[in-house]
Amino acid sequence: MRYAPALSALTIMDGELQPLSRLPEDWERALARHGGPRYRARQVFRWIWARGVTDPDRMSDLPKTLRSALAGSVPALAPPATVVHTHRSLDGSKKLVLGLADGAEIETVLLPVARGTETLDADAAAADDDGDDEDGASADARADARADARPGPTRRVTQCVSTQVGCAMACTFCASGLAGLRRHLDASEIAGQVLLGRAACGPDEVLRSVVFMGMGEPLHNYAGTARAIRLLSHPEGLAIPLRRITVSTSGLVPEIAELGRDFGGAVGLAVSLHQADDAKRSALMPVNRRYGLAELARALAAYPLPPRRRITIEYTLLAGENDAPEDARALLRFLRPLRAKVNLIPMNRITGSTLGPPDPARVLAFQRLVTDAGIGCFVRRRRGDDVAAACGQLALDPTRSAPRRASARRARDA
Repeated sequence: MRYAPALSALTIMDGELQPLSRLPEDWERALARHGGPRYRARQVFRWIWARGVTDPDRMSDLPKTLRSALAGSVPALAPPATVVHTHRSLDGSKKLVLGLADGAEIETVLLPVARGTETLDADAAAADDDGDDEDGASADARADARADARPGPTRRVTQCVSTQVGCAMACTFCASGLAGLRRHLDASEIAGQVLLGRAACGPDEVLRSVVFMGMGEPLHNYAGTARAIRLLSHPEGLAIPLRRITVSTSGLVPEIAELGRDFGGAVGLAVSLHQADDAKRSALMPVNRRYGLAELARALAAYPLPPRRRITIEYTLLAGENDAPEDARALLRFLRPLRAKVNLIPMNRITGSTLGPPDPARVLAFQRLVTDAGIGCFVRRRRGDDVAAACGQLALDPTRSAPRRASARRARDA
């Protein structure tokens, strides 16, 4: 079977769909236009997403005529981002600053979990909670323990990916929101972060989970987010199970319902709540003026959770703003009809905001009120804050994404 030497249809096909955003069925349609058999589409997809290869000359099981045709799509087949800087935290986290084709920069974070330290208060607790049964035991944790007992990688890694350049939600305690929105990322730019993250893992690390908790509101860019999930979870590619993918949202109600319909509730859902009083939440998070707490609660109650799974409620504690006992009681009222757990996040300081974290004793008092009511409530450990990689610190402005401590600057790889 021969192919035309220049496949222009592989560069622009299905509107503005980019080649690296294509699923196998998209490649099938593209190759069929040039006489290619369907199985070649899956070979191309596997080279890109299972093996991380985008150079057609290295796709050794493809015929030379197809490799030549694919080469005509370069730079369309080039990686959607390059690593500009790697900031290494003293706690083992890595923040990758990625340069995009249009000159914009985004950030993604790798969070390794050492063997024997997996707890539900980990930074990626939303992803570590897969398969929770009522006493908190985790089927995935048991599977991970069996995997750890085998030879091979001993540190599992969760990657936090970005979905937008900046963010339009304007939350007062988040650097991305303060920066504003420049544009959405396409699916290849979102999922491509995981290819780069996997390549950045150490020899004793394996990337197991992905959380959509980086720059941007994932559900505001629903089309890009949903296609990226399909790319990452496809069995011919990276094959990351849907249960190990978690999407965080500030509360976009229609898209919460859409996510539930499209993936049957298999994708983990985390909600950035931060306040359970409408007036106070609207002051912190403008999205609440459009979708109030009652409407949000109905959407969460309707999310099709699998058995033994819970929604993660992310609650950033802000000194003097949402950390009082009455705030905890309001949170409990909001949670009453839901299957949920709470992830408390003492605020990580950011440039441009006067807000800050409460005293540790106040954090523990808030946690105690929630746990005493029978709700799982865990305090997220600080990870990567010395390189501005912690929750809420990922920023559009490169001056804010630089490490702030001299020790971290010395540890950075440029």
